[in-house]
Amino acid sequence: MKRLLVVLLALLAPGCKSHTQIAPEDRAALEHTLSGPEADRFLRQSMYITPFFGDASKRLLTPYPPQEVLLLNDTKGQTLNPGPIEATLPAGSKARIRKIEFPTAWAVTERILYSPRTLPWVYVDVEGAPKGPPLVFVLPGNLKTREEVLAEVGRTLATQDPAAQLTAFPEPVREAIRQKKSVQDMPAEALEMSWGPPEKVRRTLEGTQRHEEWIYPGGLRHAFLTDGRLVKVEETSAPPPNLTPGSKP
Repeated sequence: MKRLLVVLLALLAPGCKSHTQIAPEDRAALEHTLSGPEADRFLRQSMYITPFFGDASKRLLTPYPPQEVLLLNDTKGQTLNPGPIEATLPAGSKARIRKIEFPTAWAVTERILYSPRTLPWVYVDVEGAPKGPPLVFVLPGNLKTREEVLAEVGRTLATQDPAAQLTAFPEPVREAIRQKKSVQDMPAEALEMSWGPPEKVRRTLEGTQRHEEWIYPGGLRHAFLTDGRLVKVEETSAPPPNLTPGSKP
């Protein structure tokens, strides 16, 4: 059976489209750079662990709650929910990249249908994560250069330990970051470490005051800041989840 599967994959692979524009030599260089033995990194934001859509052999690592994960659509164009939150990992947790997998024709053929199979996957070990299938965070699909890949990985994993920055925040702010919550007057840097980066930012000036509205994926959460401090948040109830086939609500 295993031999038959290998034969079938070999027959299918030539007709399957590659979804990466990263040159093979750059892919090899990135693998060496990102997963070297000295490459300790740290979570830049607190992260959720959820199921990996329809692939039970992996878990998704994401800064956003499941209803804001806009990685995969069904055949009708509706966003699929990866599944419920299983655990939360605090910002600053030590991490190490195991490998980065680009969506070549062969890789896409091997990935299951109900997964973000046309996007790059980064496999990562994170200190304190519950035991289970490998953790994967997903990169955008429009990356064209080695530098763009490194920049995107850097949005999730920092090369410098943020412990000093975290210690500088008062305890209520540190606790909010650990729990992925918000508290009044928390600095913008702390809000991003808690909620993750916003999808869009609207900036306005009112006299000498700088106002920002942070809008999160799907428009379900809005954070309003003045002069770099959180003033208020607005959260909208998410619609019922459109779950990946085979997953449980």
